[in-house]
Amino acid sequence: MTTSMKAAERRNVIIRYILILIFAIPMLMPVLWMLTTALKDNAAVFKTPPQWIPESFQWVNFKTAIESSAFFKRFGNTLFIAALCICGSVFSNMCVGYALARFHFKGRKLWFYLIIASMMIPGMVTVVPMFRFWTAIGAYGTWLPMIIPAWLAAPFNTYLTKQFLSTIPRSYDEAARIDGANNLMILMRVIAPLSKPLIAYMTIATFQGVWNDYMNPLLYVISKPDKWTLSLAIARLGSGTYGIEWNIYMAADILYFMPILIIFFFFQDYFMEGLGAMTASGVK
Repeated sequence: MTTSMKAAERRNVIIRYILILIFAIPMLMPVLWMLTTALKDNAAVFKTPPQWIPESFQWVNFKTAIESSAFFKRFGNTLFIAALCICGSVFSNMCVGYALARFHFKGRKLWFYLIIASMMIPGMVTVVPMFRFWTAIGAYGTWLPMIIPAWLAAPFNTYLTKQFLSTIPRSYDEAARIDGANNLMILMRVIAPLSKPLIAYMTIATFQGVWNDYMNPLLYVISKPDKWTLSLAIARLGSGTYGIEWNIYMAADILYFMPILIIFFFFQDYFMEGLGAMTASGVK
């Protein structure tokens, strides 16, 4: 590579990073404002002009936010629900996707098209009927309405799983079947290890969905404070009788989104690999 080509490549990299920085600033501004608000006393929040650097750092706001929201209890509730939902989502979607990708049965294409069509139904349309259903069977006030649907194979994840598994050669199945493996063994011992990018994507996406879910906890466990998730607890923290203490509220919000940020930071390679693999399978 010539010196001029190296200089041009270096210049392109510098320009690329400058553009990324310029576009990142508007996205980082709200986060920086949350952080500086969380470190102020409540009176300083409304000062004009705004203070980006607090006169004194009120780290006690984070302690107050943890105590006021019963953070660790609600954190445990949310983590428990997320763990069950991840297990259910991965297991059910892998089973349904495997069946659609590998088995030839009557009506297979019809079921696949129905799954795709169901993705077009707005989620808000099903809120009232589902609420009436869960109430009728006595599940109101429990976590069941938030956990059981994850074990019933989400349409979008089923579609991705079917498309991904269709790219895996059937010769693996045939070789395993010659060795005496049944369908479940093939799925668990052959297909699943080859589907790590897909499983990683579903795991992260399901965790993010459960962690950010506010509607379902609001509908089903609002009357049971001991069963509140973290999203519901943080939202209720911001609805005080005498107004909102914005410094405490922002401190709680920072604590709330930190797990998602940490998970994405450490597992972003798996997440992007999963997206890339699924995009490639869709193109193929």
